[in-house]
Amino acid sequence: MVELNVVEARVLGALMEKEITTPEYYPLSLNALVNACNQKSSRDPVMELGEADVRTALFDLEGLGLVRTLADTRVSKFENRTRDGLNLRRDEFAVICLLLLRGPQTSAELRARAERLYSFDDNAAVIATLERLATREEPLTVSLQRQPGAREVRWAHLLSGAVSEATAFIPRESEAPHADLSQRVEELEKLVRSLEERLTALEGSGTVGQE
Repeated sequence: MVELNVVEARVLGALMEKEITTPEYYPLSLNALVNACNQKSSRDPVMELGEADVRTALFDLEGLGLVRTLADTRVSKFENRTRDGLNLRRDEFAVICLLLLRGPQTSAELRARAERLYSFDDNAAVIATLERLATREEPLTVSLQRQPGAREVRWAHLLSGAVSEATAFIPRESEAPHADLSQRVEELEKLVRSLEERLTALEGSGTVGQE
């Protein structure tokens, strides 16, 4: 199973994006790729990677079969191989690209941001793509628990390994103390009722207050 670090994820996402949005400049030179990784728009978080960072990531990605170096030109250029390496359809390619570049997002956010990569008919089409990726033999996406006040769940990619609990909001954990408290209150109420019944029985037998 592929498990990318944050730099590898950014490099791969940038190559995927530029293949579709700027085909006239693709494959990318090292300098163009560094600029694509560090651009201020459509990136979360914004990063400041150096050439050495990107070179190292490219070397590792090539070892995984996700990137190829084209050295038959005056300047070495790089292209992504995710369609073959991960067996991605066009809609899946767009979703994975966006999740790599911007982190967890809702289906509505993905649809709006995918316009230059792939045209989804509606949110249902985005969700269908996400669910297809999530139900693979080796899942590539996962839905996160809905955050407080949020209308939609967010989705994350799994190319960097399992999503940590710090990233995924899991309401069961935060709700557990409330459930425990309710159970304790219920038990105390039962105890009070039991004591009241015993006291009533003692009063009826005339044993209460006798010395």
